Amino acid sequence: MMQMKLTQKQELIERVTELLEKLIEVESAKDTPQPEVTADKQLEMLTVKECAALVPGLSEHTVRQLVKRGDVAYIRCGAGERGKILVSKDSLLNYLGVSD
Repeated sequence: MMQMKLTQKQELIERVTELLEKLIEVESAKDTPQPEVTADKQLEMLTVKECAALVPGLSEHTVRQLVKRGDVAYIRCGAGERGKILVSKDSLLNYLGVSD
Protein backbone atom coordinates (compact mmCIF):
# COMPACT_ATOMS: atom_id res chain seq x y z
CA MET A 1 0.00 0.00 0.00
CA MET A 2 1.35 3.43 -1.02
CA GLN A 3 1.69 6.10 1.66
CA MET A 4 0.58 9.64 0.84
CA LYS A 5 2.85 12.53 1.71
CA LEU A 6 1.51 15.31 3.92
CA THR A 7 1.49 17.76 1.01
CA GLN A 8 -0.50 15.30 -1.11
CA LYS A 9 -3.04 14.89 1.67
CA GLN A 10 -3.37 18.67 2.04
CA GLU A 11 -3.87 19.09 -1.73
CA LEU A 12 -6.53 16.39 -1.72
CA ILE A 13 -8.34 18.03 1.20
CA GLU A 14 -8.24 21.40 -0.57
CA ARG A 15 -9.72 19.91 -3.74
CA VAL A 16 -12.51 18.18 -1.85
CA THR A 17 -13.23 21.40 0.07
CA GLU A 18 -13.45 23.39 -3.19
CA LEU A 19 -15.85 20.86 -4.66
CA LEU A 20 -18.03 20.93 -1.55
CA GLU A 21 -18.12 24.75 -1.58
CA LYS A 22 -19.26 24.70 -5.21
CA LEU A 23 -21.94 22.17 -4.35
CA ILE A 24 -23.15 24.32 -1.45
CA GLU A 25 -23.34 27.37 -3.74
CA VAL A 26 -25.42 25.44 -6.26
CA GLU A 27 -27.79 24.21 -3.53
CA SER A 28 -28.09 27.74 -2.09
CA ALA A 29 -28.86 29.17 -5.50
CA LYS A 30 -31.73 26.69 -5.89
CA ASP A 31 -33.26 27.93 -2.62
CA THR A 32 -33.02 31.61 -3.60
CA PRO A 33 -36.33 32.93 -4.91
CA GLN A 34 -35.99 33.85 -8.55
CA PRO A 35 -37.87 36.87 -9.90
CA GLU A 36 -40.32 36.28 -12.72
CA VAL A 37 -39.31 37.70 -16.07
CA THR A 38 -41.96 38.47 -18.64
CA ALA A 39 -41.40 39.30 -22.29
CA ASP A 40 -42.26 42.96 -21.78
CA LYS A 41 -40.17 43.45 -18.65
CA GLN A 42 -36.37 43.43 -18.50
CA LEU A 43 -34.64 41.95 -15.47
CA GLU A 44 -32.34 44.57 -14.00
CA MET A 45 -29.48 43.45 -11.81
CA LEU A 46 -27.54 45.83 -9.56
CA THR A 47 -24.23 45.60 -7.74
CA VAL A 48 -24.22 45.97 -3.96
CA LYS A 49 -22.92 49.53 -4.33
CA GLU A 50 -25.67 50.41 -6.83
CA CYS A 51 -28.32 49.00 -4.48
CA ALA A 52 -27.07 51.18 -1.63
CA ALA A 53 -27.06 54.24 -3.88
CA LEU A 54 -30.58 53.51 -5.15
CA VAL A 55 -32.33 53.60 -1.76
CA PRO A 56 -31.58 56.46 0.65
CA GLY A 57 -30.33 55.18 4.00
CA LEU A 58 -29.54 51.69 2.70
CA SER A 59 -25.95 50.61 3.33
CA GLU A 60 -23.84 48.13 1.39
CA HIS A 61 -23.58 46.06 4.58
CA THR A 62 -27.37 45.81 4.81
CA VAL A 63 -27.61 44.70 1.17
CA ARG A 64 -25.03 41.97 1.83
CA GLN A 65 -27.02 40.85 4.88
CA LEU A 66 -30.23 40.65 2.82
CA VAL A 67 -28.37 38.50 0.30
CA LYS A 68 -26.86 36.30 3.00
CA ARG A 69 -30.29 35.67 4.55
CA GLY A 70 -31.85 35.00 1.15
CA ASP A 71 -34.33 37.87 1.49
CA VAL A 72 -33.62 39.17 -2.03
CA ALA A 73 -32.99 37.38 -5.31
CA TYR A 74 -29.38 37.51 -6.44
CA ILE A 75 -26.71 35.78 -8.45
CA ARG A 76 -23.00 35.55 -7.78
CA CYS A 77 -20.75 36.14 -10.80
CA GLY A 78 -17.26 34.77 -10.65
CA ALA A 79 -15.66 32.01 -8.66
CA GLY A 80 -16.37 31.14 -5.05
CA GLU A 81 -17.43 33.38 -2.21
CA ARG A 82 -15.46 36.30 -3.64
CA GLY A 83 -17.56 36.54 -6.80
CA LYS A 84 -19.44 39.76 -7.48
CA ILE A 85 -22.98 39.84 -6.12
CA LEU A 86 -25.71 41.04 -8.47
CA VAL A 87 -29.09 41.73 -6.86
CA SER A 88 -32.44 41.83 -8.64
CA LYS A 89 -33.63 45.44 -8.52
CA ASP A 90 -37.30 44.37 -8.40
CA SER A 91 -36.65 41.90 -5.60
CA LEU A 92 -34.82 44.50 -3.54
CA LEU A 93 -37.46 47.18 -4.02
CA ASN A 94 -40.28 44.70 -3.29
CA TYR A 95 -38.59 43.56 -0.08
CA LEU A 96 -38.06 47.15 1.09
CA GLY A 97 -41.58 48.20 0.02
CA VAL A 98 -40.18 50.97 -2.17
CA SER A 99 -41.65 51.81 -5.56
CA ASP A 100 -39.42 52.21 -8.59
